[in-house]
Amino acid sequence: MPSPLQVYNTLTRKKESFEPINPPFVGMYVCGPTVYSDPHMGHARPNIVFDVVYRYLMHLGYKVRYVRNITDVGHITTELDEGVDRIGQQARLEQKEPMEVVQHYTLSFHKAMAQLNTLPPSIEPRASGHIIEQIEMVKAIIESGFAYEVNGSVYFDVEKYSKSHHYGKLSGRVLDDLRAQTRELEGGSDKHSPFDFALWKKASPEHIMRWPSPWGEGFPGWHLECSVMSTKYLGSPFDIHGGGMDLLFPHHECEIAQSVGAEGHEAVKYWMHNNMITINGQKMARSLNNFIALEELFTGSHALLEQAYSPMTIRFFILQTHYRSTLDFSNDALKASEKGLDRLMNSLRTLKKLEYAGNGQSAAEDNVIRKTISDISEAMNDDFNTALALAGLFELSSKINSLSEGIIPHSAISREAFEGMKTTFITFTEDILGLKDEDASAADHAVLDGLMQLIIDIRKRARDGKDFATSDKIRDALKAAGIELRDGKDGTKWAIA
Repeated sequence: MPSPLQVYNTLTRKKESFEPINPPFVGMYVCGPTVYSDPHMGHARPNIVFDVVYRYLMHLGYKVRYVRNITDVGHITTELDEGVDRIGQQARLEQKEPMEVVQHYTLSFHKAMAQLNTLPPSIEPRASGHIIEQIEMVKAIIESGFAYEVNGSVYFDVEKYSKSHHYGKLSGRVLDDLRAQTRELEGGSDKHSPFDFALWKKASPEHIMRWPSPWGEGFPGWHLECSVMSTKYLGSPFDIHGGGMDLLFPHHECEIAQSVGAEGHEAVKYWMHNNMITINGQKMARSLNNFIALEELFTGSHALLEQAYSPMTIRFFILQTHYRSTLDFSNDALKASEKGLDRLMNSLRTLKKLEYAGNGQSAAEDNVIRKTISDISEAMNDDFNTALALAGLFELSSKINSLSEGIIPHSAISREAFEGMKTTFITFTEDILGLKDEDASAADHAVLDGLMQLIIDIRKRARDGKDFATSDKIRDALKAAGIELRDGKDGTKWAIA
């Protein structure tokens, strides 16, 4: 299926024409959450970004299998050589079984993703359900000569791998630089080199989550699960592997090495990474006390927040910046997003009620509308540039409001251009960018619209009878309630102010 879509490939550091391995099918794998805490802003950006990628690929006509994993084994590494069982740690803290912790925070994650209007993935595998496959991959890497076992643990031999392959090709790291930057091995370490990483770790007596293996009881290394589950459900190679920039090294770098070690070739054609969210210019971190859970955002309960922000405000805030750019989080930025979202939703409501009343002929505004429609598609085809796509939607928003208020007569637009504008605005706003009207349901809007039409009719009768005091009183009361009346040539329209 030919497509004009250009995707920035982190591996090659350039935009490439998107050409699936087996069109029209597309396999996409995105690193999911480690479920030991409530979902936070760090979860919001990648899941919204790749939700839009998923939606847009389907809009282009591709059949997409979207796989997003759940890390429930607990081995997380912040360096190449150290692991912390976060889930076991949280289970002890809460005095629960590890799988109770996993279930609680998985449900919390799913609830937050539904609030953000992200589509569920096609498959959502758990690391704990694929221990056998992970053991088999470790065996294959050992057989290829790129791993070694010491005292019940198995490590990937980065030095040996680097003699025949480029370790660091994704992140741009150079092994000699890693040697200089990595601290020396402490006494008693089983690893040959400080930057070797664990494929399988021997479980200490107090370690809760453990499984039998050919090397003794233990648990898989964090990097291993993604290599196993992505290729199990998408084949090897597959099309897109996504995640946050913080996963680029070492996690995704290690995934490449594991796949080459086990299969003799890389498993991913296009690597995509979203950039980070900062708060007032600082990195978001628990240690800095600027770490905000999504539930705190939705309720306004965090000390850094001046008010609550709705899920769609957060989604709009994330989409108004290109996914590869840093996004700075502040109350001012969120309030601006709230206003921008309201403007877009008001136009969406107006458009859904607007009926074409022109003569159907090609007219002066047609070329402007067609150009804007084209620009929106071109923006999305240029590496999913949601920021520019939103700019195009706001241009159409101005046309919609001008038509509704009679500033632009319907005769200035052909039926074809009007229908194209209507289809594009609704499709890109709701179906592709995933923005929805939070003020009320469609049924509620129908009831409210009927009530407002009654009030508008009463006000019109007052004006026709020159009872301007009553007319103004109705207008002012509605304005105080957050509803704006707009008088135009085609009558009076209403909108949420």
